[in-house]
Amino acid sequence: MITLHEEIAVQRSIEDCFRYVSDFRTVAEWDATAIASKKCTPGPIGLGTRFIVHCLVGPTKLRLEYEIVEYCPWASIVLVGKSRFFEVRDVIVFTEKGAQTHISYTAEFKYHLGIGSFENQLEAGMRDMGSQSLQGLKEALDNNPSPPTLSDCTARADRWVAPGVAMFSKWGYRRSLARRKPDSSFLDGQHVVLTGANSGLGLATCIALAEAGADLTLVIRNPAKQEALLQVLESETGRTDITIEIADLSLMADVTALSDRLLRKGTPIDVLINNAGALFNDYALTSEGLEQSFALLLASPSLLTHKLRPLLKGHHTPSRVINVVSGGMYTEKLVCERLIMTPPHYQGAKAYARAKRALTVLSELWAEQWRKDGIIVNAMHPGWADTPGVASALPTFRSITRRILRTSEEGADTIIWLAKAKEAGGLSGRLFLDREPRTPYLLSKTQEPAAQRAQLEAFIDAQIEAAQA
Repeated sequence: MITLHEEIAVQRSIEDCFRYVSDFRTVAEWDATAIASKKCTPGPIGLGTRFIVHCLVGPTKLRLEYEIVEYCPWASIVLVGKSRFFEVRDVIVFTEKGAQTHISYTAEFKYHLGIGSFENQLEAGMRDMGSQSLQGLKEALDNNPSPPTLSDCTARADRWVAPGVAMFSKWGYRRSLARRKPDSSFLDGQHVVLTGANSGLGLATCIALAEAGADLTLVIRNPAKQEALLQVLESETGRTDITIEIADLSLMADVTALSDRLLRKGTPIDVLINNAGALFNDYALTSEGLEQSFALLLASPSLLTHKLRPLLKGHHTPSRVINVVSGGMYTEKLVCERLIMTPPHYQGAKAYARAKRALTVLSELWAEQWRKDGIIVNAMHPGWADTPGVASALPTFRSITRRILRTSEEGADTIIWLAKAKEAGGLSGRLFLDREPRTPYLLSKTQEPAAQRAQLEAFIDAQIEAAQA
């Protein structure tokens, strides 16, 4: 048996340290050998929670099944990990000393298949690995990452276009894991408003933000789905304090009513996530006379964000607006007069892409206009994710690409990061994919003239005013 023991001290609360470490999904952010980890049991982290951790030791890939066997909040946690070559028992003890938290980490390795006879040869490398891992944990908990930048490799891929598009797949997400920085931030006491929370990216996002401690206001369209959503969130996170608002965001009257309710409550908003959306293959007008793609995908987030601006500005730390767009926008150029498609030329995918292009441009405009108000505005696109919306609206695309599609959780990762990561507050007016700022134009021909940018907000406002008349 080889026993490793390391200790670190960090300037973080004991609660933050315990929450971060006990969620062993984070181990891939700081351990010297772990490359991926996922929780494989439902419910909040606690006694009996199991994880699958994939490690790379030299050229060898290992799969470990971990289980929490002792769980004493803010004091200690014990996990047992099993692989075909060894079993490891991790004992992690947390002690509060003044403004610091001391963490004692002991790992006991028992080897199988005769590997124990090589312990003397293995021990030096194991101790070095243990030291690197605890220093990685210290760096993660210190939580002082540098601002996000575009890597040279990603910049080259974007210039070559095809490799840049290929990164929309699950392989692009997995490639990004190797270079990302740890994020040990939490959202306790921060109010997050999220639209389109019922399924897909929205559901994955609200589960993660609930786990991070955010005070959530979730906006959904169908009141019949409210109870089921609350049950899912309670079963996954243990949270029973989440607020649901009902609004059909394709209707400007509902957007206005929702905004008025939130303004009357007066609770400051730290993060607004404009995620609600759908791809409509058939042309239709809303009851207010707006083409439904334009109404839901562009007019709605524009009106909602403007109306909620009083709750977003003037905070001690900048608030954040996150606009969820789509890689489809890369095929379209902003032309205001073409944002509202009409029959017989209506194409759902094209209407969707044009609206998302316009929302990306709005993100850039708002970032500049609202900088003095302390409001950070960014857009993100999730890549190609296998969501219920994709399955229903783009069945052929899904059939062709299903083997390379991301999960909803992988697609939502950058939304979550933009909402909570410390370094994500350092940039505004950018488009992100996989936690990297990306070019909004893969093709130069999709770059809009300055005149189109200048008239975009007035064009949207005019359509909203007509709908409200």
